Amino acid sequence: MILKSRTPALLALGALAAAGLAALAVRARTQRAERENPPAGQFVEVDGVRLHYIDRGQGEPVVLLHGNGTMAQDFDLSGVLEIAAGRYRVIAFDRPGYGHSARPRGRMWTPDAQAKLLHEALRQLGIEQPIVMGHSWGTLVALALGLRYPHGVKSLVLLSGYYFPTLRLDVPALAAPALPVLGMLMRYTVSPLLGRLMWSRMAKKMFSPAPVSRRFGDFPRWMSLRPSQLRASAAEAALMIPAAAGLHGRYRDLRTPAVIVVGAGDRIVNAEQSTRLNDTLPRSELTVIPAAGHMVHYLWPRKVIAAIDRAAVLA
Repeated sequence: MILKSRTPALLALGALAAAGLAALAVRARTQRAERENPPAGQFVEVDGVRLHYIDRGQGEPVVLLHGNGTMAQDFDLSGVLEIAAGRYRVIAFDRPGYGHSARPRGRMWTPDAQAKLLHEALRQLGIEQPIVMGHSWGTLVALALGLRYPHGVKSLVLLSGYYFPTLRLDVPALAAPALPVLGMLMRYTVSPLLGRLMWSRMAKKMFSPAPVSRRFGDFPRWMSLRPSQLRASAAEAALMIPAAAGLHGRYRDLRTPAVIVVGAGDRIVNAEQSTRLNDTLPRSELTVIPAAGHMVHYLWPRKVIAAIDRAAVLA
């Protein structure tokens, strides 16, 4: 009877001890990841937000905006940044909360809010009329830039985007780490460890039906699994459907030309989203890549460069 009465307390102590060990492990891996992946670029401060960006090449400006869970380094690893920098001036941003960029609390980081921040950052950098390319969640920010600043963006390149609100059963699980109290506990204990266990499975899904690119093997996974970046990723997962709902009614007003690229077998976002966007926008072209998934910039970097080249002459 005495042992039975102590069981809940022992279980609670065991859970606390496990959470403490997990928190120590996450902290150690976070510190190691940041030591091994120092900022590769420069910083610009806008409205109290410190943004990290990589700036390479010369010529007409091209701005690269990564998707949810990644960072500017994603474009470097894929080869797109290096190839594009051979003929353009390429500026790849860590969006707020990703990589080495800050994401202050107390703000709703919608596509419009990020567009406003990035527009001011580009103004400070003296960049006018860039081609803006977004991948996945970054396409929403690219579209917001085109809609909000029609004379400030030359053209858009949109890769593997989510543009129209749909039922997404994966959103509640992905958004959980953004919850006020429970989410914070998850981010600093179990979420990074579970994310590491599921990393290979998620990579296969992102690249399917193609194999995972060898280049992606060098992606600094623990940079994405840091508590700060998990907060940004979870918040954007929660915002994904409302963000698309807020933008899709404005697409017909977009006067900025767009080149849309999508993998026919995308398992993260159905390729029909891109087809529908192409039918909706006043000035757009669509490229569907057979046997490609969500990560088209790794699988077909030359086709992505061709889309940038096409966007350069569409305006």
